[in-house]
Amino acid sequence: MPSHDKALAAAASAAASFMLVRSVVNELLPDELRDALRSGVGRLRSHMSSQHTITVDRKVDDLTSNHVFEAVKAYLAAHVNTRTQQHLCVSSLDEDDKMTVTMAEGEEVADVYDGTEFKWCLNYRYVSSDSGNGSRGNGGKHQLEAHSFVVTFPKKHKEKALSSYLPHIVATAKAMKAQERTLQIYMNNWEDWHPMDLHHPSTFGTLAMDYEVKQSIVDDLNRFIKRKDYYKRIGKAWKRGYLLYGPPGTGKSSLIAAMANHLRFDIYDLELTAVQSNSDLRRLLVGINSRSILVVEDIDCTIKLQQREGGQEDTKSDSSDEENGSEKVTLSGLLNFVDGLWSACGEERIIVFTTNYKERLDPALLRPGRMDMHIYMGYCTPDSFRTLANNYHLIDYHATFPEIEKLIKEVTVTPAEVAEVLMRKDDADTALHDLLDLLKSKLNDANVIKTEHSSANSQLDEEPNGSYRGDY
Repeated sequence: MPSHDKALAAAASAAASFMLVRSVVNELLPDELRDALRSGVGRLRSHMSSQHTITVDRKVDDLTSNHVFEAVKAYLAAHVNTRTQQHLCVSSLDEDDKMTVTMAEGEEVADVYDGTEFKWCLNYRYVSSDSGNGSRGNGGKHQLEAHSFVVTFPKKHKEKALSSYLPHIVATAKAMKAQERTLQIYMNNWEDWHPMDLHHPSTFGTLAMDYEVKQSIVDDLNRFIKRKDYYKRIGKAWKRGYLLYGPPGTGKSSLIAAMANHLRFDIYDLELTAVQSNSDLRRLLVGINSRSILVVEDIDCTIKLQQREGGQEDTKSDSSDEENGSEKVTLSGLLNFVDGLWSACGEERIIVFTTNYKERLDPALLRPGRMDMHIYMGYCTPDSFRTLANNYHLIDYHATFPEIEKLIKEVTVTPAEVAEVLMRKDDADTALHDLLDLLKSKLNDANVIKTEHSSANSQLDEEPNGSYRGDY
C-alpha cells in the first residue's frame, strides 16, 4: 500500500516541520513578539471557528494578581481526571502541605456546566528570573511559568460563560478555600483579639442532641447563609442570634463548635469581664471579621450588666465608678451591637449567648431580633445516647440499649455524664453495663429523695393533735 505509506510519511514530515518551527520560534523570537504572534494566530482561529475563547491572565498588571486566575486554577485542580490525563503537574508549598495536582502545558480539561462543554487549556511562557533585562541570547536566566488559562466553548454560549459559568467557578473556588482553611478562635484582652487555631472536632453528626432539634438548627443555619439579598431587601443587618440555655454539661460549647465547622466560620469568644468600658467593647466588636460567630458564654454571670430600662441599679457601685472615671460595660452597650446601629458593621455573622439560667436574663436580651432562636440544651435522651454510643464505640445497637433508654427517660443525666462513662472502657459491653449501673443508681437516689420528700410533707401537714389539716 504505497499510497498509505506516502500519507503516513507526509504526516510525519509535517509534524516534524511543525515541531521544528515551534522550537525555532521559542528559541529565537523575543517574548513580546512570540506573544503577539500567538495572539494573532488565536484571533485568526477565532474568526474562522464556530467556537469562542476567553483568556484569564495570571495578573491584571505587573503588580496585581488576578483572583479569577487563582479561582480557575483551584476549580480545575478539583476537576482534573488523574486516570485519563496524560500529563499532570504536582506541587506543594512545603513538606507538610498536601500535594496539589493540576493540569500541565498543552493538556486540556473538559468541564460540562448546564449542558455546555467548556474546554480549558493552560498557557505557559518564559520569563526572566534575574533582575536585569537579559534574554536567552545574552546569557539571561529564564524559567517557565503559568501565564493564562484559555477556555473554548460554542459562540452561542458566550453570555452563559460570562454571566453564569465564570461566576460559578469563582464561587465554587471560594467555598473550596473556606473548607480547606484552618478555623481560628479569637480571645480578647482589653481591646485586642488574639487568634489561635481551632481544631475542635465537633460536628452535627457527632453532636448528642435530639435529631429533630439538631436538624432544625442545621436548616436555620443553611437558610441564613443563603439570604444575603433577602436581608438587604428588608433593611436588616445580615446576622442571626442564638440563645443556648440549659443545665451544665448538656453540650452548649460543642454545639457552637459544630456550628463553626458547618459554616466554616471563625469564633470570637468574648470575655466581658476583661472589657473595661462600652467604648472598649465597641472597638472589640467592630474588629470582628465577617463570616464569624461571636460567643458570649454564661451571659447571666460573666459580668454585672446595668439594666437598660427601668431595672434596679446598684447606684452605690455606679457613683463609685463615676468617681474613678470609669465607664461600665452596660446592657445598652451590648445591645447596640446586637441590633443597634453598630450591628451593621460587618455582615454574615452569628451571635451566640449561652446561659445555665435563662430566667435570670434581662427580657431586653431575649426579644426577637436579638436572640432569634432559643435552643434548650437538655438532659440526655435516647437519641443523644445512641449518638454517643456510636461516637465512642462505633455501635448502633446492643442488648443493653432498651433498658438504658428506658432509664434515661426516667432519670436526669447529662450527655457529659454519659460520655464520661462510655469513654472509660475500650470494651463496649463493659462500658454499657457501667452506664446501666450509673442510671440504676440515679433512679434509686431519685426514689429515696422522693420518699423523704413525701414523708417531710406528711409531717408538715399533720396537726399537733394528730389530725390532718387537709385542704378546703
